Amino acid sequence: MTTTLDSRQMLAFATLARCGSFTQTAKELHLTQSAISHTIKALEQDVGVPLFERVGKRVFLTQAGEQLRPAAERILRDMHDARTALEEIGAWGRGRLRVGASVTTCQYLLPTVLREFRQSFPDCALRIEPGDGPRMVELLRNNQVDLALMLQPAREAGLEFRRLFADELRVLVSPMHAWARAGRVGAEALRAETLIVYNKGSYTDALLEEHLAAAGIELENTMELGSMEAIKELAKVGVGAGVLAPWIARRELGEGSLVSLALPGGKLRRTWGVAHLSGRRLSLAEETFAGLCEAVAQTLDAG
Repeated sequence: MTTTLDSRQMLAFATLARCGSFTQTAKELHLTQSAISHTIKALEQDVGVPLFERVGKRVFLTQAGEQLRPAAERILRDMHDARTALEEIGAWGRGRLRVGASVTTCQYLLPTVLREFRQSFPDCALRIEPGDGPRMVELLRNNQVDLALMLQPAREAGLEFRRLFADELRVLVSPMHAWARAGRVGAEALRAETLIVYNKGSYTDALLEEHLAAAGIELENTMELGSMEAIKELAKVGVGAGVLAPWIARRELGEGSLVSLALPGGKLRRTWGVAHLSGRRLSLAEETFAGLCEAVAQTLDAG
């Protein structure tokens, strides 16, 4: 059976080929001359041909040695490059970071986090994969992202979740809407209104359906959109009532173009955080990214 060449033998061989002296080779490798001699002898026995000719205190490569030398130097160079690349991954600012992020956080939270992260890790290769909660779980489990900025999933084994903040889903309507003038949303009125909701199949949609079912409310007319901005714009012109967290519509609420009202049936809370596979030790870049998310989340006033 063919065996692979020993890296220590390759190093001794390449150094001796360059130095032409057992004494100098031993000095460079911090070994005894006897150790170098035994290493070269073991290598020659392994390959089945002599690699050096000994003339006095000098040694010269045989034809077989000349043939082996370029390969040995290439092997050692590749090993050195591989080690360097691995060391750079653990060094400050090197490596890669793959982040999955919900559409909401991509638009309203991630830009500030990325700006701060780039200042600390300018050389880190960064990739963002947008998607909703179920997609984030899939990406994590398939090792396609390192971290996911998302809503807390329900009963997902094998994931660790670092809480960032909690918010509340509320009804957003035009200030001219009857609900805005009344200051409340009744269950019967909600059932009859066109409710503008985020993508079906998302965690937000599942939470909303569960909440309304618990309150005994079955919607008669819903409009599904994949854009938070579109939901706000339609609510502003009175096409229907949007269901969003107030921090996503901070500007509109501040200027008075939208009014925020509580959903019937009590508060509907969500928890946002950074998820990763259980048991993983986070790299410096990953820990920094998660910490920046926590810092930026504190400025949202999302509650």
